[in-house]
Amino acid sequence: MSTTFYNSMINSTLQKKIFLETYGCQMNEYDSELVRSILMKENYEFVKDESAADIVMLNTCAIREHAHRKVYGRVHSIRHARGKDSPVMIGILGCMATNLRQDLLEDRSLKIDFIAGPDSYKRLPQLIHEASEEGQKSYDVTLSEFETYSDIHPSRTEGVNAWIAVMRGCNNFCTFCVVPYTRGRERSRSPENVIDEVRRLAAEGFKQVTLLGQNVNSYRYDDYDFAYLMDEVSKVPGIERIRFTSPHPKDFPDRFLDLMAVNPKICKHIHLPLQAGNNRILDMMNRTYTKEEFLSLVDKIRAKIPNVAITTDIIVGFPTETDSEFEDTLEVISKVQFDSAFTFKYSERQGTIASKKHPDDVPESVKTERIMRLNEIQKEITYQKNVSHIGEIHTILLEPYPEAKDTDQMPGRTDGNKLVLLPQGPYKGGDLLKVRITAATPHSLKGQPLP
Repeated sequence: MSTTFYNSMINSTLQKKIFLETYGCQMNEYDSELVRSILMKENYEFVKDESAADIVMLNTCAIREHAHRKVYGRVHSIRHARGKDSPVMIGILGCMATNLRQDLLEDRSLKIDFIAGPDSYKRLPQLIHEASEEGQKSYDVTLSEFETYSDIHPSRTEGVNAWIAVMRGCNNFCTFCVVPYTRGRERSRSPENVIDEVRRLAAEGFKQVTLLGQNVNSYRYDDYDFAYLMDEVSKVPGIERIRFTSPHPKDFPDRFLDLMAVNPKICKHIHLPLQAGNNRILDMMNRTYTKEEFLSLVDKIRAKIPNVAITTDIIVGFPTETDSEFEDTLEVISKVQFDSAFTFKYSERQGTIASKKHPDDVPESVKTERIMRLNEIQKEITYQKNVSHIGEIHTILLEPYPEAKDTDQMPGRTDGNKLVLLPQGPYKGGDLLKVRITAATPHSLKGQPLP
């Protein structure tokens, strides 16, 4: 970029105000922090009121169909609210930008001004300039083999937990998933770079970090694996807790589990996506494990870490799934006794292997019936799990709760990521408290601080 063009671009964007809205996963939350940092360096101002913004950016998700519908509806509502007398630029970022670039640009009712994929955020100043000053639709959804944004320090709001993307992309190619096509192939940041960021976060007052990746436990940089990285992060003074998400069941070597078992800073919570409990469906999903192998892994995890909390993801109604195959999923849920589960009805995603090979042939009514059954079973399991903690003493990391519906309660989380509500008292977000669990619901625990 020439100096003349750069200076003219900066001058034209002085005082421009941006409203940024984020959808989807924690990786998108982290990416929005990167975007804020990149654009704040170019004299943009971020505002909390959408109506006060010159530019509205939606950082999107392409994993579920409802996310698409929500973003389309949001764009129309913004255009309608502004009207012709108060124009606003709209940009689409993230996975949906990559997956549906052509549709977004060609839909005249949306009037999208610019688009940037997950690997193109450094080009946002130029894309915005092209759209605002040159009046052209601008986009960059190029997938990179190298971009990790390791040279960008994210612009975070104050809090207790900070997300850190230690790797980007995915090599798994599950047939239902668009991530390899929207975020590219796996590449990891160096351990030194991650540790430097963790040190900065500790200095800023963060007590917990959550290491992120589409398949985070396949992290590898030269000869360094995820166990090495987690151990090094745990040595940073000021960091009290370390979490990670999301792993894949294929990447849990004994070395990693042994470290989790003995390191007090690594939280005893594993999110272990099952997706389905039938071997034929798992094979069609390209999940690379069987039901039996998944159950064996759960047994190994609990043998090494008896107090571990295990949560999961489940998809119902994958193409050709029969009633009896769905019953296999319910059987696994009953055997494993997950602490909680995120459940989804299968929705076809454009560009995936499943969309090309497997027609979405399970009726919507069947999907709905299955997910209702699954949720009822899991709700009872979660409730019983929560009830079992009554009377126990747990160390809780308190979270800020500025928008609490019930201002008489303060939230915190156990090592196993259980939400605990406490009566308000002389403590604040970031404090570590020992509490006795006094009550339970299917959604949370209640506790009393110990004297």
